[in-house]
Amino acid sequence: MLRAIIIDDIDTIRAKNMALIKKHCPNVAIIAEANDVKSGVEVIRKYLPDLVFLDIEMPDGTGFNLLQQLRPVNFKVIFITGFQDFAIKAFRFSAIDYLLKPIDPTDLIEAVKKAEDSVTKEAFDIRLSTLFTNIERPKDLQKLVLKTMDKIYSVNVQDIVNCESDRNYTTFFFINAPKLVVSTTLKEYDTLLSPLGFFRTHQSHLINMMYFDHLLKSDGGSTIILKNKSTIPLAVRKRDEFMALLETL
Repeated sequence: MLRAIIIDDIDTIRAKNMALIKKHCPNVAIIAEANDVKSGVEVIRKYLPDLVFLDIEMPDGTGFNLLQQLRPVNFKVIFITGFQDFAIKAFRFSAIDYLLKPIDPTDLIEAVKKAEDSVTKEAFDIRLSTLFTNIERPKDLQKLVLKTMDKIYSVNVQDIVNCESDRNYTTFFFINAPKLVVSTTLKEYDTLLSPLGFFRTHQSHLINMMYFDHLLKSDGGSTIILKNKSTIPLAVRKRDEFMALLETL
């Protein structure tokens, strides 16, 4: 049983979410509630929960302010927000769970399951630190959480040279670090990284355009050469889009 606290500044929404949790998550017991940062800090320190459902925007600050006051954080967190803004991108880069208002029961169940099966306190601390860093940094200096078979890493996005997929696995190659293999599809990273200067050259390849050097054309197809001398195939269907991108560099 997970002992949980819910923190939201709107009474009706807090009550509705508590009812949803009670109905769909019988393994969660709500032991306290709060309506702002100050009262949230007080009840967390008093009851020492396993899990906190945390609103982002509150009258006296944010959920991030609350967590900063309680570090090191000894509980799991599921953020709840009504805004699809930069913070959502920060959550995804940091592998931190969040729910959008109004809460969808399926998403709620999945987020609670992840909290139950969640990684160690040390690993969660890496994710939380990455979240704080991403919120404070400009979007082109983001960090990304990568989980391998035995460790969790927080890497600088600008240090990623390229990514290569092998079915449900993705290998990350870096400018000055060993490669990392994670059990997540390339499609997910394409969605995250393309707005930050990455380009999907092929079904199995994603490159950081910072490291593009030159393009080799031949009758058999085109090949991209990166600054670290890696060779990356350019799919025929991607050629026009890639050439248009080069015009903007």
